[in-house]
Amino acid sequence: MTDHTGRIVRSAAGRDKGGLLCVVGQDREGRLLLADGKRRRLARPKAKKPRHVELLPEFEHPAIQKLKQGEALSDKALRRALAALRDQLEV
Repeated sequence: MTDHTGRIVRSAAGRDKGGLLCVVGQDREGRLLLADGKRRRLARPKAKKPRHVELLPEFEHPAIQKLKQGEALSDKALRRALAALRDQLEV
């Protein structure tokens, strides 16, 4: 099983379809734990099957690097990282 922690994904199914989320871990069943810092906080990530998300290209941001290294991250820092990616994708 591949570790996708720190990867940014776009939801492909469900109520949050089209939204950007960050993978913060995996559960025992292989579902990805996703958070966006606003609707889905880091304290209560959403579990989603990998086939219901689209992996986006690697994104370098200090907040994402902290998450990959296992350091604590705030919801505010996660929101800023996702906003930076959103701006980059729109250009």
